[in-house]
Amino acid sequence: MNVAARTLQPDVRGIREKVDALGPWFHNIDLGGVWTAPDHFLGDYPGVKFRRFAPHLPDDLSGKSVLDIGCNAGFYSMEMMRRGAERVVGIDSDERYLAQARFAAETLGHARIEFRNLSVYDVGALGERFDLVIFMGVLYHLRHPLLALDLIHEHVAADILLFQSMQRGSARVLPLEEDYPFEETATFWETGFPKLHFIEREYAHDWTNWWVPNRACAEAMLRASGFRIETRAEEEVYICRRAEMPYGAWGTGAVYPRKG
Repeated sequence: MNVAARTLQPDVRGIREKVDALGPWFHNIDLGGVWTAPDHFLGDYPGVKFRRFAPHLPDDLSGKSVLDIGCNAGFYSMEMMRRGAERVVGIDSDERYLAQARFAAETLGHARIEFRNLSVYDVGALGERFDLVIFMGVLYHLRHPLLALDLIHEHVAADILLFQSMQRGSARVLPLEEDYPFEETATFWETGFPKLHFIEREYAHDWTNWWVPNRACAEAMLRASGFRIETRAEEEVYICRRAEMPYGAWGTGAVYPRKG
C-alpha cells in the first residue's frame, strides 16, 4: 500500500462513520468518495434532477445572496456556493437535516454556508431579501402552502425564485376566464382546472405530505403569490421572477389591492 492510500483511508473511514451516525439521509451527496444515501430509492438524488434544470440557472452567482428554504442536507446550498454565491443561507426546521448539512458543507469546504433552524413561516425573522430563493420540495409538506409563498414574496424574495413541488393529476393547463357566473359548475370538472389535492392521512408512507397540486394549480399559486414564471425548467421545476402581488395574501401583514 502506498503512502497516499494509507493517508486517505482514515479520512474515508471517519467520514463513513459520521455519515452513518447522522443517517438516514435524503440527499445523496458525494463526500469525497463516500455517498450519503447510496441506496436512495430515486437513485442519484437530487443530483440527477439538478442536472436536468441546472443550465437554466445563472452560471455565475458572484456577489449574489441565496436563501435555501427547506435545505435538508444542503445539496442545493452547496451547488450555489460552487457557482460563486457571495452568501448562502440554508434553513430547515429539522435539526437532523441541519446537522447533516453542516457536516457535508464542512467536509466539502463550504463552511461559509450559514445553516439556521427556521421554518418557511419564520422567514421574516431573517430581516433581509435574497437575490435567489430556493423553494424546492417543500410546498406539499405544508399545512398552509399559499401562506408560505406569500411570506416568501413579502419578506425574502428580491429577484429569482427557484420552485419545485411534487405534482399529481393532469398536466394539462386549462385557459381560464377572468370570472365565471355562480351558475357555472362544469369548469370545475375539467382536468386542467387548478386543483390542490388534500392528503388527509398519508401519501407514500409520509404523513407530512399534506397538499399536492396539479400543474395548473402549482402555476396559478405562483402567479397569485406575485411570482412571474419565466421558465418551466423541468417537469415540476420553475424559475420565476418576483413581481407585484396581484391580490390576496390577506393575513401576512401586508395590504394589497382588492382581487380583480
